[in-house]
Amino acid sequence: MPPRALSIIIPVLNEEDEIESILTAALALMEQRGGRSEIIVVDNASTDRTVDRVRPFLDGRPIRLLRNDANRGKGFSVRRGMLEACGDLRLMCDADCVPSLGSFPRLLAAAEDAGVAVGSRIAPDAHVGHQQPLRRRFVGLGFLILTRVIIGRLTRDVYCGFKLWRADAAQAVFERLVVDGWVFDAEALAMAEGLGYRVTEVGIDWINRPNSRLSIRQVLIPAIRELSAARQNVRRRPAPSLSDAETLSPSRELR
Repeated sequence: MPPRALSIIIPVLNEEDEIESILTAALALMEQRGGRSEIIVVDNASTDRTVDRVRPFLDGRPIRLLRNDANRGKGFSVRRGMLEACGDLRLMCDADCVPSLGSFPRLLAAAEDAGVAVGSRIAPDAHVGHQQPLRRRFVGLGFLILTRVIIGRLTRDVYCGFKLWRADAAQAVFERLVVDGWVFDAEALAMAEGLGYRVTEVGIDWINRPNSRLSIRQVLIPAIRELSAARQNVRRRPAPSLSDAETLSPSRELR
């Protein structure tokens, strides 16, 4: 029996140094698995050479490039990719997730019984190289606590950029989301649980990228606003209908 069709969604913003590596590694994963697959790169209005470095990969390969007309936020980019995808399985994969692709089989096994398998860098079976500096880990823990205070208890590693969604869960969840910024992960996981999908956390391989461009101090106030908006949206979510499994399934097929 061939493997289920896979879509890999890669959101990018000024990733000229990483994009070739992740595309090469993702193509290798697809070739190893066999079956139908695609890669969707969603460019969030990069100002460097990211798009130029993607273009050579588009010729004759199952890769699509979607370009936002302006910087719309990571949440917008991932939502766009998830809803454009055709695969039965949809992998959110940040541009620096090359070391994590080897953990894909763990997420795949977990997705047999869950709507979303969340890659975790802090689960007991995770393997993390080049840990973040202690100060940054402390700040990250504080923000995770804040996320739980506002949204509710979620997985331990909410914001890991490596998650595998079943198509039905991805379609039902992402079409209901409103957050465009980087805290969309919290809204997505809370919405998934609210709609009755099982969320499973899986330890993965991960290497921290030094000199991360995300500054908690700069985004703290906007993030709190988005978390509050996410909480309101999850609380007023429309109840899924009995026919959701049919009406929310993708209408396109991978070739």
